[in-house]
Amino acid sequence: MSTTSHQNSRNAPSWARLALIIAAWATFIVFLVLPLAIVLIEALKMGVAHFFESMLEADAISALKLTLLAVAISVPLNLVFGVAAAWCVSKHDFYGKSVLITLIDLPFSVSPIIAGLVYVLLFGAQGFFGEWLIEHDIQIIFAVPGIVLATLFVTVPFVARELIPLMQQQGTQEEEAARLLGASGWQMFWHVTVPNIKWGLMYGVVLCTARAMGEFGAVSVVSGHIRGFTNTLPLHVEILYNEYNHVAAFSVASLLLILALIMLLLKQWSESRINRQLNNGDE
Repeated sequence: MSTTSHQNSRNAPSWARLALIIAAWATFIVFLVLPLAIVLIEALKMGVAHFFESMLEADAISALKLTLLAVAISVPLNLVFGVAAAWCVSKHDFYGKSVLITLIDLPFSVSPIIAGLVYVLLFGAQGFFGEWLIEHDIQIIFAVPGIVLATLFVTVPFVARELIPLMQQQGTQEEEAARLLGASGWQMFWHVTVPNIKWGLMYGVVLCTARAMGEFGAVSVVSGHIRGFTNTLPLHVEILYNEYNHVAAFSVASLLLILALIMLLLKQWSESRINRQLNNGDE
């Protein structure tokens, strides 16, 4: 059927193909290229010196450090969880497997703001654990732990969701062969499983990192917006814009844009390696 549809698309009238190409490029330019260009134009409105001054300002550096800290904690934890979840789902049959798959997808269907409110109800001063946390001088909400928890929640599915179909497609034959040859569980994992999933793993990590850097909703609820202490880069951009410091806001936003472009290039590279690996496997 795919061959037939491909032939039909090739036999479509030239004007129809041209119209589709123009529509695709117009959508791409209007909704992606133009907004990104506006960000860079507004950021450089007062000159390159002011652009770098806005990005190197103390609160902006603090927001950058906090963003990178949240990424540095949440991404490795999601990497471990994603690999473990994908291994369980793709290599084993167990009771509650469908429930686990559904729970992995939960952050996709729950608003990040709702997730932030749940953490406030659990760990806030008036929350379920609030009194115990106050007695033991532990602060989660309006502090770094709350930001990390919120970031963890919204980024949970990315690594697991990239690895599950890849590992299901690869099957268990190579692991079973390694076991018959006397390999231990860790030897199978490091010498058989990891080489087969490394590009898919990198792809998931890139997506997870990009999502963690750009998270706004859940982090906004639990951060308290304490300038210089609990503001990530997206929150700092919001504060600057609300203060009508538009040039500085766009300058900091351009930093997020640069980081996003780096993640996009890594995503494209890892995706091409995955496709090459799958094509070699089919051959």
